[in-house]
Amino acid sequence: MPFFGFFMTEIEVALPHMTFRGLSFGDPELPPAIALHGWLDNAASFIPLAECLPDFHIIALDLAGHGKTDHRAQGAHYHLMDNVQDLHQVIELMELDKVSFISHSMGGIVSSVYASCFPEKVQALAVIESFGPLTLEPETSPQQLRESIESRIASQQKTPRHPGSMDAAVTARLMAGKMQRGSAQLLMERNIEQSDEGLKWRTDQRLRTISSLRLTEPQANAFIAGVQCPWLTILGSEGFEKLKVNVERRQSLVNNLEVVTCDGGHHLHMDNPGQVAEKISVFFGKYV
Repeated sequence: MPFFGFFMTEIEVALPHMTFRGLSFGDPELPPAIALHGWLDNAASFIPLAECLPDFHIIALDLAGHGKTDHRAQGAHYHLMDNVQDLHQVIELMELDKVSFISHSMGGIVSSVYASCFPEKVQALAVIESFGPLTLEPETSPQQLRESIESRIASQQKTPRHPGSMDAAVTARLMAGKMQRGSAQLLMERNIEQSDEGLKWRTDQRLRTISSLRLTEPQANAFIAGVQCPWLTILGSEGFEKLKVNVERRQSLVNNLEVVTCDGGHHLHMDNPGQVAEKISVFFGKYV
């Protein structure tokens, strides 16, 4: 359907274990850029940015358990690295020889790990408010696993609470993190569905459970150092402070890295899409 002068269509990719869905923006004959969203967001988070990047075919996926993509099977859990396998299978099924990435937060972690594992598939990497995997010290692993198991059991026993109205859902999303109301509205319109009982979250509540394991810093560094394509990191002037520390600590690991700052918080690609798109367009213009 037309959206601000360009075409946005729903897409579906059926893997053997689940079906992925998302949004396609622009002419499929243009260079493909896969867009991966952050934790508890969805493909709609890239609508404002896609409007500002008409020279690319942007394929925004809903990651497993998010948006309109299927939930993982009963008894399964959400491990970050499983997203990397999902992504590879989607790329293979779509018969994309080479891709670029526009990714935000958790999506930036997934795309950077993918670029490290499959360097021959990735032309350029643009990540927003992200710079490699989250890490913990190895001695925290037993406690991390314990807390993960306990949170999973608690989640199984918990009755999901659903929003009373779209307005209430948008307000709740705004309380979870700073962003403009219009941005939260876009996310919630894709994260909520109408059922016989009323409005219902599409997001799998298991996504909120604690991760069973985190990488150590040496493991994360190995993935970062394995990225061979040009890498652009876009930070928000009011974004997560820890990301700036990570960039300082890790930037020497990347051979071809550009780091820029744009106005905005963690969701600056939604709240300030024009400035973010300009940085991506210049970067892709050199390498894609």
